Amino acid sequence: MYKEISEKLLNKYATMEILFDEPLKEHTSFKIGGPADLLVRPTSIEQIRDIVKIIRDYDVPYFILGNGSNLLVNDKGFRGVIIQLYKNMNEAKIEGNKVIAQAGILLSTLAKRIAASSLKGFEFASGIPGTLGGAIYMNAGAYGGEMKNHVSTVTAIDHDGELHILSLDECELGYRESIFQQNNYFILEVEMTFEKGDPEEIKAITKELTSKRKDKQPLDQPSAGSTFKRPEGYYAGKLIMDAHLRGFSIGDAQVSEKHCGFIINKGSATAQDVTNLINHIRKTVYHHFGVAMQPEVRILGETCLENVQLEELE
Repeated sequence: MYKEISEKLLNKYATMEILFDEPLKEHTSFKIGGPADLLVRPTSIEQIRDIVKIIRDYDVPYFILGNGSNLLVNDKGFRGVIIQLYKNMNEAKIEGNKVIAQAGILLSTLAKRIAASSLKGFEFASGIPGTLGGAIYMNAGAYGGEMKNHVSTVTAIDHDGELHILSLDECELGYRESIFQQNNYFILEVEMTFEKGDPEEIKAITKELTSKRKDKQPLDQPSAGSTFKRPEGYYAGKLIMDAHLRGFSIGDAQVSEKHCGFIINKGSATAQDVTNLINHIRKTVYHHFGVAMQPEVRILGETCLENVQLEELE
């Protein structure tokens, strides 16, 4: 079946990159995850629409992957097709105070280009490791800034291969939330607007935020960024620290000693190690403080959090 899918795509797009049984640990910042049956890298919206239509005809699961910076993939991998939007779709153009960028561009790269055009307000994104598409999906934010402050429209595709252009209001961007988590549209392109700023001030803010990240976050170790959403009225990292879980490990999955809000891979952690550690953290924090922690990291695969249920907190 997957061979047939690949042949149909190559018959129309001879140069499209297609990989069989591709280890997804090579495509996530966690460095965890088994193989995908098929991984394809389109280079245009037209190609993506054709891929979606062909996959739909075969009724197989598929998933849009950026650079995997906020993703935990099951050890058994993903039975289906991975459509990767990363370096193959990372174009951006800046005209005045308007920015139009493809979903695969890294936020750090886009932030540099926006700063170089003396546009202010995107400094917060300079150290976020994800792609633009993932940032919209999660309404990424840090240090007082978030994506919704600058989005004008988002171009996305549905499961029938139809294009939709959503306004900011239609995107329903909230704290680590968006409409895309509900309708499962796949983000292709984003239009944003900014105000002109002082180049030296923009550079100084970017430098300051970069320094804060290096000082406080375990950037030199594999992780998926912040593991938990911020509970209302609390900070996830402090709750975990106050529950005496700093450095606590299950297998090679460990609560970071540098920042308790991160789970790191010490070398050979499995997705099950991480899942077990997430469960342990949630139970322990709930026991100490009565706060129900919710994972921020996305889960992909057969037997992670979506299927191996989080243990009851009460």
